[in-house]
Amino acid sequence: MSRLVIDGSRRMKGEVSVQGSKNSVLPILAATLLSGEESILYNCPDLSDVRGTINILRYLGCRVEFAGNTLICDSRPLHENSIPNSLMREMRSSIIFLGALIARTGSASMCFPGGCEIGPRPIDIHLKALEKLGVIIEDDHGVFKCYAPDGLNGAKIALSFPSVGATENVMICACAADGTTIITNAAREPEICDLADYLNSCGANISGAGEGTIVIEGVQKLKGVCHTVIPDRIAAATLLSGCAATGGRITLKQLIPSHMGAVLSIFEECGCDVLIKGSSITLDSPFIMKSPKIVRTMPYPGFPTDAQAPIMAMIAKSKGTTLFIENIFENRYLHVGGLLRMGANIKVEGKVAVLQGVESLHGTDVEAMDLRGAAALVVAGLGADGRTNVDGLKYLDRGYENIEAVLSKLGADVKRI
Repeated sequence: MSRLVIDGSRRMKGEVSVQGSKNSVLPILAATLLSGEESILYNCPDLSDVRGTINILRYLGCRVEFAGNTLICDSRPLHENSIPNSLMREMRSSIIFLGALIARTGSASMCFPGGCEIGPRPIDIHLKALEKLGVIIEDDHGVFKCYAPDGLNGAKIALSFPSVGATENVMICACAADGTTIITNAAREPEICDLADYLNSCGANISGAGEGTIVIEGVQKLKGVCHTVIPDRIAAATLLSGCAATGGRITLKQLIPSHMGAVLSIFEECGCDVLIKGSSITLDSPFIMKSPKIVRTMPYPGFPTDAQAPIMAMIAKSKGTTLFIENIFENRYLHVGGLLRMGANIKVEGKVAVLQGVESLHGTDVEAMDLRGAAALVVAGLGADGRTNVDGLKYLDRGYENIEAVLSKLGADVKRI
């Protein structure tokens, strides 16, 4: 077992490049199955979730090489269309293989996916959408057996919620369908656009990605391509939160600042100076932050649920009161217990949390219960007095590449032992 040891109250400074996007690379990896050729992905982060996805690809028969943030996937030798429970239960995003396998082989079999226990993330939106494309789905004691006996056919699909995963599953599957598929109430996240860019490079015909309506014209054949994964806006928000918690000044490079509008506005409300120059963001934070009045998570372009936990940790030590409203996942406050142990003043009632800023936090032993909660405890430790020991790194490593090295480069005192 590993833990992070953080000696806090070191003012962060310096500059680093931001890793590739976790939430972008995982569906793209699944989509590499469609071409039956070799694809090369650049800026691919080395995360446990990426390694888990690679394990699935290899189980299915693909040849995968991964080194130096470059990943090569050759899907020509694919020979399986089912994924065992042991691989499915490692992460929630494994459900994205459903649409890809059906598109490539005409059928698929897998169990309910795993992942962080942050509340219900029903896959019925995925299943109902795929049924519209002509997929027959049978639930055999928790194992979904899917097949398309009459092939895939384009359809009009209205999602009941702008689910990122369901939008991605339909986009991937519809590339192989006959005719036109129209997704309304589609997710608009930048990761959707990145997937569409990859698929269109492969020869797909997708328009409207990043908007509420996406149109996919089915094609007969896709090809393998080279693609560079977009930067991770949530990893960037976490690093900026750590900087602000220490009253620091850092520059993040190789970003797409327009992806972070809702997050950057919170930093400005806290009294931070935000300078955007090309593909970089410089944050200069005060030693005493103001508390923003309200942080409400919403689908993109609203404030992202994945950034809620590190932002809460950042303003735990601030001046004023903040109301948090979590509209995406009902169990997204698993980090609050650890923050309370460090001296934060937070009260939670359902989807609402009221944070009263305190003058200081103190280091102690805390344990992460989910991915973004782990990031929150790290952010709190950076700004706390004394030493913080963070356990539960299996969650942190799902979404942050070598975070102790990145933070150390920015002047923090962080070690993995």
